[in-house]
Amino acid sequence: MALNIEVKKFSELKLTELYDILQLRSEVFVVEQDCVYQDIDGKDAEALHVIGFKNGKIVAYTRCFKPGYYFEEAAIGRVVVKDSERKHGYGHEIMKASDKAIKEQYKTSRIKLSAQQYLIKFYESHGYQTTGEGYLEDGIPHIAMVKD
Repeated sequence: MALNIEVKKFSELKLTELYDILQLRSEVFVVEQDCVYQDIDGKDAEALHVIGFKNGKIVAYTRCFKPGYYFEEAAIGRVVVKDSERKHGYGHEIMKASDKAIKEQYKTSRIKLSAQQYLIKFYESHGYQTTGEGYLEDGIPHIAMVKD
């Protein structure tokens, strides 16, 4: 079953959608990855939210930023798929939708992200290339990746 993907500005999010997005991010990034960090960082209001729904429930998500806000390039972050839904390839669907949303909303295809290093091959399959040296972000090995 393909995802129903919606792209929304912060002001367009329903309260229940925002709650479900924050719950999914917390479930994966804080609980599953056992990483204590400040997920609610004050940047969501400036983001474009790419939301993947399955049977009316949010199971995949990213947030995107215009060039110059997060990095010099447009940016994708908080890439997340609910654990029980990863086997369906929804990560690939949400990334394709995020790339498309950036092209349409920000008129650029140059995108940068901060990838968890174990996901390098996943991002490479979407045209991203590593740049620079790896680094620790919230105790997890990351590397910058860029797509032109």
